[in-house]
Amino acid sequence: MTRYTCLFCGTDRLDLTDMIPTPPPRVPQCGFLYLPPYRVQGISIAGEESAVQVPELNVCFDIGRSPRLALASSYIALSHGHMDHSGGLPYYFSQRYFQGMDVGSVVCHRDLETPIHNIMRAWVQLEAQRTPYKVIALMPDEQIEIKNNIFLRAFETVHTVPSLGFVVLERRSKLRPELAGLPQEKLLELKSKDEPITHTIEIPLVCYSGDTAMGPHFDRDDVLDAAILICECTFLEPGHRGRASVGRHLHLDDVLELLDRTRAKAVVLTHISRRTHIASARDQLRKSLPARHRDRVFLLMDGRENRARYENQQCEATASESG
Repeated sequence: MTRYTCLFCGTDRLDLTDMIPTPPPRVPQCGFLYLPPYRVQGISIAGEESAVQVPELNVCFDIGRSPRLALASSYIALSHGHMDHSGGLPYYFSQRYFQGMDVGSVVCHRDLETPIHNIMRAWVQLEAQRTPYKVIALMPDEQIEIKNNIFLRAFETVHTVPSLGFVVLERRSKLRPELAGLPQEKLLELKSKDEPITHTIEIPLVCYSGDTAMGPHFDRDDVLDAAILICECTFLEPGHRGRASVGRHLHLDDVLELLDRTRAKAVVLTHISRRTHIASARDQLRKSLPARHRDRVFLLMDGRENRARYENQQCEATASESG
């Protein structure tokens, strides 16, 4: 310890600053993007926590440690069982019950159904009460309706454990192409004869790839056609391709290849390694992204850039209303 003279009273004192403990680390803030008409929000840091919610679609992809925002979604689409993606599941069920909300549902790989039941049974013993919950196990390419005419479809991915990705689709009825231009009377006549005059089309709205290596799932039309692709990009540094391969994760090089094929209007990158500072990830993207892709690629956890973008959206909306 060193001594110093106080400038105010002139007395000789001990410098105790080296004895003052450091404050706790800052808690990561939720990332937020407004990609009209949807919000994409949550936390996604590799090895720590991943929970990415699209409130308008009533779904949260993975649950992390159950951030508060996830409680508003009736469905958790669980990509796989690693704890940074699934650890908050019992708390999610418990809080929805505690707050008088509908029973929450987890949509998961068929291999996770029994383990989830086992976890919830263990909590009955710990809490001496039973929390209601639902488990919906899906095979690849199976789907469930999560809102009126909105469906959640699972597809198989490539990870170190059983894993799924998800596509949210909207179903719409559309007039059969060969009937286009017919007068209304003729259409009503066909309908009265029980002849089909419409067909159903599927519009991929949002795709969440989950933790995965490259594979045939990235060749699917419903994945490539999704308006918003939420895609992991765990490693960005050029020397980390080997790490990505071992953990069956995506590297930035994989994402760059995917960008040339996906027809998404927005690609949201998640699950950045905690070894990579967000400023470094931002710089790496700027250096690597071709100009044609820069306006549609976003880092979910880049609070500075995303705040500035949202403020611009607010200003544009205000100017549009006043103009």
